[in-house]
Amino acid sequence: MTTDIEQYHNQSLILSISHVNFMDPVLQYELQLMFIESVFKMLMAVPRINKVKEVNHCSNYEENLLVLYQNIFNVFEDTLLVLVSKDLYKLQILKEIVIWMSKDSSYMQERIMEIISKVLSFASEKVKAHRSVDAPCLGELAAEMSLLCSHSDLAITEQASLGMYHLLCIAKCQNEDIFKNYQKLESSNTTSHPETEFLPMILKRDKSKIAQNVGESLMPSLLTNFVWHLLMKLSETNYKTVFEAATMLTMTLEYHADKVTMVSKIVDTIYKKLCGNCTYFMNHAMLRVITLLTRTSPKKVIFQLMDYPVPADNTLLMMWLAAGSEASVAPHVLNTLLLILKGKPGEMLDSSTGRRRLSLDATNMMPVAASQALCTLLPASSYRKAVAQFFPQLLMALMLQVCYSSDLRLTKSYRPFFARDALRTLLKCSDLQEVDNALQKKRCWSQFSHMLFYPHGVYLVAKTLGEYHFPQFVETLHYVYKLSVEDPRRSEDSITIAIFLIEVSFIRGLLRVFNAKLISENAVPADAPTAVWGCALLPTLTTTQELSNIENVCSLIFSILDAFLSKDKTVVIRALLTLRKLLAKLDKVIYSSVCRKIASRYSLLMEHSNGGIRSMAIWHFGELLKDMNQYTWMLNDVVLEVLVPLILFLGDTELRVVRACKYTLKIYTSQLNWSTSYWLNGSNYNFEMVVLSICNNLYVSHWRYITALISDTLGFLRSSHAYLRRGAVILTGYLAKLCGHLLFKDEIESMLDAIEQLLRDEDPVIKNLAKKTQKVIKETEHRLTSSSIKQTFQRLFNFFYFKKMKIIYHYSETRT
Repeated sequence: MTTDIEQYHNQSLILSISHVNFMDPVLQYELQLMFIESVFKMLMAVPRINKVKEVNHCSNYEENLLVLYQNIFNVFEDTLLVLVSKDLYKLQILKEIVIWMSKDSSYMQERIMEIISKVLSFASEKVKAHRSVDAPCLGELAAEMSLLCSHSDLAITEQASLGMYHLLCIAKCQNEDIFKNYQKLESSNTTSHPETEFLPMILKRDKSKIAQNVGESLMPSLLTNFVWHLLMKLSETNYKTVFEAATMLTMTLEYHADKVTMVSKIVDTIYKKLCGNCTYFMNHAMLRVITLLTRTSPKKVIFQLMDYPVPADNTLLMMWLAAGSEASVAPHVLNTLLLILKGKPGEMLDSSTGRRRLSLDATNMMPVAASQALCTLLPASSYRKAVAQFFPQLLMALMLQVCYSSDLRLTKSYRPFFARDALRTLLKCSDLQEVDNALQKKRCWSQFSHMLFYPHGVYLVAKTLGEYHFPQFVETLHYVYKLSVEDPRRSEDSITIAIFLIEVSFIRGLLRVFNAKLISENAVPADAPTAVWGCALLPTLTTTQELSNIENVCSLIFSILDAFLSKDKTVVIRALLTLRKLLAKLDKVIYSSVCRKIASRYSLLMEHSNGGIRSMAIWHFGELLKDMNQYTWMLNDVVLEVLVPLILFLGDTELRVVRACKYTLKIYTSQLNWSTSYWLNGSNYNFEMVVLSICNNLYVSHWRYITALISDTLGFLRSSHAYLRRGAVILTGYLAKLCGHLLFKDEIESMLDAIEQLLRDEDPVIKNLAKKTQKVIKETEHRLTSSSIKQTFQRLFNFFYFKKMKIIYHYSETRT
C-alpha cells in the first residue's frame, strides 16, 4: 500500500517540474502527466477498506486506516490544485484523469470525482479575477463530464453534475460576450440567483439541459471540440458509452449545430468511419449527425460530400440521403447542388492565364457527383415541394451537364451519365412520366449523351415538354429567358439555351415576345469550340413551317450566318446545313430580302481551307441561285465577285469541290442562256474550253466587270496551290486577249509584272503557260497608244468592238 511519504515525494517531484524555467512547456506538461498517471494507478490499486477491515478488527487500526486513505487523496488533490493555480491550461490533466477512470472501474471513483469537482470549483473562482482565460481543453473535458452526469452510481453523478456546473462557469468567463453580461449582472445585483444555485441539480441526468447549457456556454471552437470528442466515443466497444455519447451528441447538435466549426472535417471523419466495420447503432448515430449539420451548414456538408471520387459508393449514397432527409433543408441542398452544377467537369481555372482548362483530376469532378446525388435525392418524398420550386433551374442545369459529360466521355474511357439519369429522374418526380416515356420512344435517352446528337436531344426535350403542356411552363420560359441575357456564358450554354428557348416558344407561339437582339447577338458566339457541335438553331428544322409568321425570322437567319465566322469547322458545317434547310421552306418575299447577305456570306467560305466547307458553300450558293431564279438580277454583283474562284476551283484537288463548282456554274450560265453548260458536262468537260466560253459570254453581257475580274484573277497568281496558279494564268491570258483593248497601259503593265513572276515557277507546266500568257499580253500592249487622251477614246469606242476568240493554250487536263 502506498504511504503518505511516497505521496509527498511524488507531489514534490511533480511540482518541482513546474519550477524548471528552461524546460519546454510541452515537455513539462508531458512529464507531469506521466507522474500523475503513475500516482493515479497507485490510487486505483489501493484495496477496498472493507477488505482491510476483515484482516484486522482493531478499532484504532480502522481509524488510522481512514486517516491514511484520506491523506493519500488529499495529497493528490493538493497537487492538482497547485498545478491549476499556476496555469489553467493544466485543467487538461482532469480530462486525462476522467478518461483513465472510465477505463478502470476500480475502487474510489467517487473520491476521484470529488477531487475533480473541487479543482473545477477552485478554477471557476480563480477565473473571475482574470480578464482572459486560456483553457482550451474545456470542450473535451465537458464531453467526458457530460457522460458521467448520467452515471449509474448516483454519488458519481452528483459530483459530475457539480463539476460540470463549475466547468460551464469557467467556459462563460472564457466566452467574452457571456462574460461581459455576467459582470454587468454581478455589479448591478449582489443577491444570489436561484437559477445559478440550482444549476448542478438541473444538469444531473438531464441530457437535454446539459446539451442546451453546453452549447450556450462554450465558444464555437470549444463546442466543436465537445462534438468531436463525443464523435470519437462512438467508436468504442462499450455499448453504454456509445449510447450515451450518441444521445448527448445528437441533442447538442439539435440545439447548437450552427456554432460547430470544422464541419468538413467532421463529415470526412464520419465517411471514413462508415467505410469501416460499424454497428447499426453507430451508423444510425453518425448519419443523424450529418442530418443535423446539414440543417445549419448545408453548403459545407454538401461540398464535402461532392469531393469524393465518382461514382459514389454505398456509404456516400447513405450520407447523401441523410443530408437530404428533411424537407426544410431540401431547398438549401438543391441550391448548393445547383451552384456546383454551374461548373464543368474537368474544367479548372488556370491562375497564370485566367483561362479555363480541362483536367480529369478526380478532385474536379464535383458536377458529376452532384448529378449522381440528384439521382438519389430527387425521388425522396421530402423533396417533392422543393423539386417543383426548382424545376426550371434543375432542368437547364442537368441538360448542360449532359452536354459537358458528352464532351468528357471523349477523353475518358468510362464515365457514367448521371446527368442524363438525373434529368429523367427529375421528369418522373415532377409528374412528367409521360414526357419521359415519349422521349424513350423517340430514342432520345439512348443517344442524348452522344456529342453529335446532343443539340437534337435538347430540341426533343423542349418539344416534348411543350407538347405535354408541362405545368412549370411559364416559370421555365421566364428562367431560360433570364439565362439567355446573362453574361458571361460558355458557348455550349448559349447553344443549349437558344435551342430550348426557341423550340418552347415556337410550340406556344410566344417567340414574338422576345427581342431579336436576344437571338441574333447572343445565340452563337463566333469562336465557339468543338464542344458546340454546330449551330444553335439546328433543331428548328422541323418547325420551319411557322417561320414566315415569326416577326424576327431574319434575325434567326442572321444568327446562323454569324456562325459562319466560327474558327471551328464543325460549327460552320452545321450552320451551313441548318441554313440550307431553313431556306428551303422560307417565304420567297422574306427570302429575297436576305438573299444578298446570305450570298455574300457564302462567298466568304468559298476559299475556306477546309475542302468540305468549300464544296458545301459553293454548292449552297448554286442552290441559292436556283431558289432566286426570278430575282437573278439582285445577285449579279455577288455572283461576279465569286466568278473567278468558281472558275479556278474547277481545278481543285478535291473532286467534291470540282463537282460543286460545275453545279453552280451550270445553274448560273443556264439562267443567262450561255453555252458554257455544254462544256461543264462530264463527257465534254475541259477546263480551257470552259474558260473560253465564259470569257466570250462575259464580253457580251458583263463587260463593265472585266477590270474587276482581271484584278481578282491576278490575286490567285500568288497562291501556294499549283492548280490555282495554273488556272489563273490561263484565265488571265483569255481576259487579256478578249478585253485588252479596254485596258489602260498601266493596267497592262501590272498584268505583265504579275505574269513575269511565274516565269521562274518551279512547276514546268505553269512556266510554259506563263510564257504564252506573257506573249498574249505584250501583243495587246503593242496595239495601245501612248497618249492617255487617245487611250480613253479608244477604250470608249472599243466597247462596241467584239470578236470571237479561239483556243490559245491547248491545255489538256480534264476532270470528270
